[in-house]
Amino acid sequence: MKEELLTSLRGILSEENILIDEPMSRHTTFRTGGPASLFIRPSSRDELIRSMTIIKESNSPFFILGNGSNLLVSDKGYDGVIVSVSGLKGLETLGENKIVAEAGCLNSQIAAVAREHSMTGFEFAAGIPGTIGGAMIMNAGAYGGEMKMITESVTLLSPEGDIVTYDNEAMEFGYRTSSIKNKGYVVLEATLSLEKGDNEQIIATMNELALKRKEKQPLEYPSAGSTFKRPEGYFAGKLIEDAGLRGYQVGGARVSDKHCGFVVNMGDATSTDVYRLICDVREKVLKESGVTLEPEVIMLGDF
Repeated sequence: MKEELLTSLRGILSEENILIDEPMSRHTTFRTGGPASLFIRPSSRDELIRSMTIIKESNSPFFILGNGSNLLVSDKGYDGVIVSVSGLKGLETLGENKIVAEAGCLNSQIAAVAREHSMTGFEFAAGIPGTIGGAMIMNAGAYGGEMKMITESVTLLSPEGDIVTYDNEAMEFGYRTSSIKNKGYVVLEATLSLEKGDNEQIIATMNELALKRKEKQPLEYPSAGSTFKRPEGYFAGKLIEDAGLRGYQVGGARVSDKHCGFVVNMGDATSTDVYRLICDVREKVLKESGVTLEPEVIMLGDF
């Protein structure tokens, strides 16, 4: 890592928020991954913007990290800067039906605030184990709900360093995608437009969805949630099961016995195990059904 970059970042960030050769297994829900050359955690929007300016001026590769819940980092690590937005935790309500949340707020935290203020519409996201920043980029969804249904606007840092605001239409939300995905934008905050609801009903809905997750998903093991995108006209988990891959294992990585759409870490998996298993599953499903599964998980580093 360039020494001048490190020196410049130390002029912005506190020392505890600058980590060298930080194991990414500590920052992904798979609990795998080698070291990042440099890992930083800005504690405010200003620190994030200033850090990004310096990183780009240095021409260093970088990756914006939320909760690491949809990420597989190579065992070789990442030769660049991991920029964690977990320090951006501002969360407030506006009026009776709006929530403004900075990028690092967990979906579970936002759901709790919505519940406390009797705002309905966010219940579907309570169990999505990520940040609102990541949810905006990929239009996260579950149980019939998607971010595009409740997003009023998103404040972004453009690749050129400008702060811009996209309304719902400009975000062009699609299935697990948006207009800003893969274009270098950094989510700063999102404004959500919910509805006034009945508190008891909101609690009941959240409890019902939490029970469904517990019954149908392997929450007892580290994973990245649904490993594959849903192919049009099919369900990934059903295709994997029909290919005879329930319980299929490579090293410490396994196709979940509870839900075949999940790849789980049985305790000692490496990222290479997970990657090889994903490749095997794709190959077998294609052979058996003619359907090409596309990973929902982001692969970072060399595999």
